[in-house]
Amino acid sequence: MEPRIWLIAGPTASGKSALAAKLARESGGEVVGADSMQLYRDLQVLTARPSPEELAGEAPHHLMGVADAAEAWSVGRWVRAAEPLIAQILARGAPAIVAGGTGLYFAALTEGLADVPEVPAEARAQTAEDYDALGEAAFRERLAGVDPEAAARIAPGDRQRLCRAWEVHAASGVSLTEWQARTRPVLAPGSWREVVLEPPRAALYARCDARLEWMVEHGALDEVRALIARGLAPDLPVMKAVGVRELADHIAGRTDLEAALAAAQRETRRYVKRQSTWLRHRMSGWPRITALEPEAQWRQFLALEPALTP
Repeated sequence: MEPRIWLIAGPTASGKSALAAKLARESGGEVVGADSMQLYRDLQVLTARPSPEELAGEAPHHLMGVADAAEAWSVGRWVRAAEPLIAQILARGAPAIVAGGTGLYFAALTEGLADVPEVPAEARAQTAEDYDALGEAAFRERLAGVDPEAAARIAPGDRQRLCRAWEVHAASGVSLTEWQARTRPVLAPGSWREVVLEPPRAALYARCDARLEWMVEHGALDEVRALIARGLAPDLPVMKAVGVRELADHIAGRTDLEAALAAAQRETRRYVKRQSTWLRHRMSGWPRITALEPEAQWRQFLALEPALTP
């Protein structure tokens, strides 16, 4: 198989890491992580990031555990790190396998990333104050006056993206939608193949529940304790990782472990639903793998890539 770029997307616990590792072994490729939380070295267990021991003897993996919890990686920063890595892998004559659950990373690679100017801190602070004062409905109505497309497409309750759309216009005088329209794909058309893992929702939920139980038993609480001890700002991305707030409530004595685990499991299921909805809408044309078990997923993958069949 000639060197190419494979994009493997899917919700949490759908089997992306295992499929990517299998493809890397079979093709001589290298894996580039596309998960916004697996970037952080502080959360190996809670993000299900493969450990160094698990990766021993595997194909090279990149952009996993490379960031400190005090850093705030954006989509742009990830793209600036991933683009040269992909080029280097291809230059070595190997396929680059980009795998993860952060849909915006894939969108940036295949659709482009808006080169939005930096928003001053005072503009962000003012936007947050305005949102609190106006409430979501009135804030969204105000946004519709300058960026109707963003106001229409941003989901209910998504304060972060509503504020982002407003502050970009406030700081630059150009709507976020217009900035996004000026973009070009990072990856050249025709240079990549794609697949989405979309196993049955009920089975995926059950796997998520079981995996969280395992995480709690194998170090997730210690990871959250270490984050709390650092006194990090609550708005940092790592502090918003699924499970951190719920386990922190238990560590602080606000809830017992059983309730914290149940809350984390519930939030994980909600996150999986949001991921699945995003992938269904934004990647509707990507081929699907519907199996959940690794061997069945590999068989479905081979049907897409027969050149790998022994």
